[in-house]
Amino acid sequence: MPKAEYSLPRHVAIIMDGNGRWAKQHRLAIALGHRKGVETLREIVRYSSDAGIEVLSLYAFSTENWKRSQTEVAALMTLILEFFRTEIDELDEKEVSIRILGNIDALPAAQHQAVNAAQMRTADNKGLQLNIALNYGSRDEILQATIALAHQVASGHIRPDEISSEMFENELYTKGQPDVDLLIRTSGELRLSNFLLYQNAYAEMMFPQPLWPDFTVDLYKSALKSFQQRERRYGGRTT
Repeated sequence: MPKAEYSLPRHVAIIMDGNGRWAKQHRLAIALGHRKGVETLREIVRYSSDAGIEVLSLYAFSTENWKRSQTEVAALMTLILEFFRTEIDELDEKEVSIRILGNIDALPAAQHQAVNAAQMRTADNKGLQLNIALNYGSRDEILQATIALAHQVASGHIRPDEISSEMFENELYTKGQPDVDLLIRTSGELRLSNFLLYQNAYAEMMFPQPLWPDFTVDLYKSALKSFQQRERRYGGRTT
């Protein structure tokens, strides 16, 4: 008998890996690989919105990415600015709500202003919740959540034994959102790279070989279909 088909994931997280290698394969500057990756990003966001995915989290720029060359970082910052300037009208029209995960205070002024404006403009939208991780690191997110709860204990607002999972989750960037159901990392690399470590606790994980610029909507559909055929037990048994 064929496997039962389950629901679409509520929350998809994607580590968009392989832009640099794609550029190298095509003998192009790394900046052009990132630009090609933005084209893929645009199509995946559109399909996620149309398909009814509730939350889509994209790893755009990690806290470690500042270590890359100044040329590459500058190119990434330019693309971030371009993305919000060119895509915001369509995203708003499609009722996409943008949330930035990470410490945006460290971004250059223009990028900081652009992401803040995008969040404010789309805050009340009821469609796809689009999380874009910028200057994000999951260990730091967990640490900051712990510090926030420690301050509440120190001020006498709560006792240590009153701290619950829900209280901790309310201090994360993803407050109010479901945990990740499906994590996709393109390029075949098999690691999480400090991305949503807490939220990925029970995620189904897929590591397709294509580099991010080559990750088509059809490949995305295949990943979603594969997810629908998986039986999720959350540590339990069905028999």
